[in-house]
Amino acid sequence: ELSLQRHGFEVTIADGGETGLRALEDAGFDLMIVDIFMPHMRGFESVRIFHERAPAIPLVAMSGYAFANIDSPAPDFLRMALELGAARCLRKPFTPVALLAVINECLAEARSRFAGAVHSS
Repeated sequence: ELSLQRHGFEVTIADGGETGLRALEDAGFDLMIVDIFMPHMRGFESVRIFHERAPAIPLVAMSGYAFANIDSPAPDFLRMALELGAARCLRKPFTPVALLAVINECLAEARSRFAGAVHSS
C-alpha cells in the first residue's frame, strides 16, 4: 500500500472478497489486485465475480500458496486465475518493482484498449 501511494496511486484496501465487491460498487477503479487465498470468499470466485462485474478493469491475481507435499502434482493456481479473467498474475513474494511493472503494463493495455474503442466508434 505504502509503496503504491509513494508512486502516486490512490489505494483502497478490502479485507476480503465481499468487502471488495462493495468497494467495486461504490467507486471507480483503474485496477484490482486480488489475493487468490483471502478471507470470507474463495479467491477464484472473487476473480470470476470481479471480472464479470467489471470486465474493463484489469485484475492482477497473486498467490503465495505453498504445498505441504512437494511430491504431489500441484494445480497451477495462477494459470487458473488467468482463465477466470485475471490480466496478470504475481507469485508471492514479489518485489515492489515487480508489482509496479505489472500495474503499469495493465494500465497501459487498458488505456490502449480504451483508445482503440474510442477510435473505432
